[in-house]
Amino acid sequence: MLRGWWSVANYQRIQRQQALREAEGYLDLAMGLADRWPLPAELRVRLAQRALDTLATVSGSSAQRTEILYLTGLAYRTMHRYAEAVPPLTAAAELSPESVPVWLALGWCYKRIDRLDEAIQALEQALLANTQEAIVHYNLACYWSLAGDVDRALQYLAQSFDIDPRYRELVAHESDFDPIRDLPDFQALMGAIV
Repeated sequence: MLRGWWSVANYQRIQRQQALREAEGYLDLAMGLADRWPLPAELRVRLAQRALDTLATVSGSSAQRTEILYLTGLAYRTMHRYAEAVPPLTAAAELSPESVPVWLALGWCYKRIDRLDEAIQALEQALLANTQEAIVHYNLACYWSLAGDVDRALQYLAQSFDIDPRYRELVAHESDFDPIRDLPDFQALMGAIV
């Protein structure tokens, strides 16, 4: 009798994993190459909705619960429904405070619903999880630039360059730095050789 129960439980676990990978696949299709070849909005939204529909069929363990919430938040973010992305991302962050991708996604959504203070707080939490992620420093530089704090923006930008010099290449096309782009300290940082 126990052997039959184990097989059913194992089968259900495998089904949950397959559903999670399916939802992740839809989101990868929707956003995977968005920087170079963005999908039409209608197709992007349909793929994200498929991910949400798939995730709605999954109930998982606490570890899977974090992934379900994170993917749900990413699906809403993909649909540009940023305010709806915040609750599942916040719940995922509470369950997995060491997850830098969750904090990044949460900060990204907060920024887009004009809650810049909370975007900064989210990324500061990401730094508590890992201080060596250049993207966290870079995004904090963007957010502090928008908030008008030049010193912090430059500090985080310099740290992102120290961790990964390739971030220097992104600055020219980053509109978040427009408020500080013409300042001498910004120009000096951009002219510095690493």
